[in-house]
Amino acid sequence: MKRENRQAYKKGIKNGIPIALGYFAVAFTLGIAAANAGLTAFQATLASITNNASAGEYAGFAVIAENSGYLTMMVMQIVANARYLLMSFAMSQKIPQDMKLHHRLLVAFDLTDEIFGISIAEPGKLNPYFSYGAFSVAIPGWALGTCLGVIMGNVLPANIVSALSVGLFGMFIAIVVPPAKQNKVLLGIVLFSMAASFAFYKIPVFDAISSGTKTIILTVVIALLAAIFFPIKEDESVKEDESNE
Repeated sequence: MKRENRQAYKKGIKNGIPIALGYFAVAFTLGIAAANAGLTAFQATLASITNNASAGEYAGFAVIAENSGYLTMMVMQIVANARYLLMSFAMSQKIPQDMKLHHRLLVAFDLTDEIFGISIAEPGKLNPYFSYGAFSVAIPGWALGTCLGVIMGNVLPANIVSALSVGLFGMFIAIVVPPAKQNKVLLGIVLFSMAASFAFYKIPVFDAISSGTKTIILTVVIALLAAIFFPIKEDESVKEDESNE
């Protein structure tokens, strides 16, 4: 492994450790949902290793618990995971144009919300080994949390299980706040996004829309408005990448 790739891998592990800890805590509740759906610890763990997506897995386990068919499962997964299409579009601007196909596929395999956040925050173009470093701790954390959730989740008090999920929100704050403090435009967009998200979840007229669809609508609309009113010129983007290399 080249020196720069090794450094990127180590940095990915370092940045991925808080994500792994957050995943471990949150996956406890996922394990409980898997147990309620009739899955064994092995089955739930295998699901988390191959499908590292909280909303998608929760939806999948709910469909299994209700004994619904494959068509229902397919529609639920499309709705729950459609936001990853948007993340992939954004990530396509972050990766080098000469990145080989197998690296692109591997980076896309575990492009979760949190790993997307730390990847976008990386200066310059993304080294795939940074993603691999984050994956190497995040995926085991998610899978192990799911496994222990199946085994121990029903033994722990409900208030403790609920408290464990707070770690994920702290992780999101750690990802968003530092770059927002350095950029007033980004700070304004973050505050506007919070207000719009709160309105979407509180105004009764939006109750019929699923949470996944709400996320997609907010992401597309807010990103479009930001691109229209606060565009980044191509030459500024190039200068920023060069200064960070």
